[in-house]
Amino acid sequence: MDLTAPTNSHRLAVAVETPQYSGLGDPLDYLSERPLTPGTLVRVPLGRRQVLGIVWMPVVAPVGSTRTEPSDGASATPDRPGLRPIIEALDAAAPLPLPWLKLAEFAAGYYQRGCGELALSVLPPELRRLDAAGLAQRLRRLDKRLVRDSTETTQDDADRVPAPTAEQLAALAALEQEAASPEPRPVLLHGVTGSGKTEVYLRATQQALERARQALVLVPEINLTPQLLSRFEARFPAHRIVALHSGLTPVQRLHHWLMALQGHAHIVLGTRMAVFVPLPRLGLVVVDEEHDPSYKQQEGARYSARDLAVYRGHLERVPVVLGSATPSLESWERARQGRYHHVVMADRMGGATLPQVRLFDMGLLTREKHGHPALLAPPVLQALQECLQRGEQSLLFLNRRGYAPVLHCADCGWKSGCPHCSAWRVFHKRERTLRCHHCGLAERVPRACPQCGNLDIAPLGRGTERLEEQLGELLPVARIGRIDADTARGKGQLESRLAQVHEGEVDVLVGTQMVTKGHDFRRITLVVALNPDAALFASDFRAPERLFALLMQAAGRAGRDAATGLRSQMWVQTWHPTHPLYAALKRHDFEAFAQGQLQERQGAGLPPFSHLALLRAEARDVVVATAFLRAAAEAGVGLDDDAGVVVYPPVPPALARVAGIERMQMLVECASRARLQRWLSAWLPRLHVLRAAHKGLARWAIDVDPQAI
Repeated sequence: MDLTAPTNSHRLAVAVETPQYSGLGDPLDYLSERPLTPGTLVRVPLGRRQVLGIVWMPVVAPVGSTRTEPSDGASATPDRPGLRPIIEALDAAAPLPLPWLKLAEFAAGYYQRGCGELALSVLPPELRRLDAAGLAQRLRRLDKRLVRDSTETTQDDADRVPAPTAEQLAALAALEQEAASPEPRPVLLHGVTGSGKTEVYLRATQQALERARQALVLVPEINLTPQLLSRFEARFPAHRIVALHSGLTPVQRLHHWLMALQGHAHIVLGTRMAVFVPLPRLGLVVVDEEHDPSYKQQEGARYSARDLAVYRGHLERVPVVLGSATPSLESWERARQGRYHHVVMADRMGGATLPQVRLFDMGLLTREKHGHPALLAPPVLQALQECLQRGEQSLLFLNRRGYAPVLHCADCGWKSGCPHCSAWRVFHKRERTLRCHHCGLAERVPRACPQCGNLDIAPLGRGTERLEEQLGELLPVARIGRIDADTARGKGQLESRLAQVHEGEVDVLVGTQMVTKGHDFRRITLVVALNPDAALFASDFRAPERLFALLMQAAGRAGRDAATGLRSQMWVQTWHPTHPLYAALKRHDFEAFAQGQLQERQGAGLPPFSHLALLRAEARDVVVATAFLRAAAEAGVGLDDDAGVVVYPPVPPALARVAGIERMQMLVECASRARLQRWLSAWLPRLHVLRAAHKGLARWAIDVDPQAI
């Protein structure tokens, strides 16, 4: 429909994607020849471009009122000065639901981004390329496919559903209690690994489907999607289930998104981006592994999908399940205060037991000829050999891919640093390359030291590739497999390697954190964690929490079969065996660990007992980034009487330079979330002004509730 020459025009507010630096955060005003429902997709002029927009609110003022229009939307028509007409409405699709608009508006305000910037950034990119005719054509194809698929579906097979345990029934009762409440609280499902949390998700989804509602299930990483998707497809073959994550093609992502919007998808399973999927009949939200830091977006609008899932449940009055064996300390504290309904599942299914955790003091090991500690402690190697003799599987966890983290020249001290980043280039032996895992720079391994010409340059440290090679020498008869970002890079590679493990074609699995969570390896009875100590003394206050969760998840891969569970074990090779974190790990005692961490954080005034924001700045010259942050600190003086806000001096992050760009950050702290939000909202316009005065600044952004500082 062509709306370029409106007659009886209606004034509409339309959210369009304007960059943060423009300062145009609010929806812009346009004209339409007819009223459009809020949430309708439209194409509108913006400067010299035609862009996708969302009708953001109904008519709030008559055309010709005195409301001031932003200059970006100003191109006068003869009878309506300053307002431009929309080009066309893409109303073949259902409008975005009102709760979706409220969620996007809340997220934009809370994370200090423009409303249009956030709302448009979470739509499928392919949608921007379509006009009204193109969208209508896609929807017709979708309808034909749905008609064809509906003739091929079968009934859900209740015979294959296992009998629930007492703990699962208690969890479902808690969910029903909250679902019946006018203000349902989130349910924190604290279940040990192997306790059957997924079965609770499946049964809760069944209850939602029986009420003709839709279910949204979030997972932290793409590699967890196929396994969980197969579980849901097996349980609900008669229902339409779609996935949403960045691994889909643009067309697939648009197709799945439209199925959800039109109400055709009964279950949506996806990563953090799926928290914004429009669902007109939402009845349940599940956040699996709710503690995982991957739920926090690190670019653009830095939102937390977990926190927005909780807010979405509040908006739409639907139950939210937060599942984890190691809940985040923020969720744990809210449960302790009664704000979340806390449900504990302490037993593994089928009589399986948690593995025995054993520590080995690496200080007792003799060193190899180059001064490095031996790969495996004697009792750990013996445990591996015994596991191999019994025909059982082992998992060795080392959270560092590549052959070695750095190449080193013993003569002059040269190391394989990245010229563009404050990081080492990792040695990948099979590819014979040095690759930076931050900017992607890859070069062939030099034949000699670039600094002194020494031919004897050697790998320093150990990555999963080197670990795989050395295990082959120690266990020559073992079938060794490796799963990390290098071996699972291509399409289908991860699924293929996981299938080999499940089918018993691998005796010893070497992997990074990719294999430590969510996978149901029935044959693994031994887990070995190598070199986990670095996080114990990191500057980031959340590092111990992440390490404990990672090790608990890794331990949870062992002993999941009752027949072998009693002899399952986890070995941790550590230089600090007396650390309290390891004492709690040996007992599988998350509560003791959480209590100790919360006491430390309360004494230091750290989250969840305070609220943080980071102002990040990037520039080619670190002086420019630092000057911007210092000027920003001065601009914050006196705002809202400071509201108890503390602004700390600028410091570099742990990774201070990436791809030639210097990075600096400044921490903002306040005891009150509401006061911090008011202060940030008042500060933001001043930052836009400052940005114009610092010409060498590449980027800046506010990160609310940062996950790493």
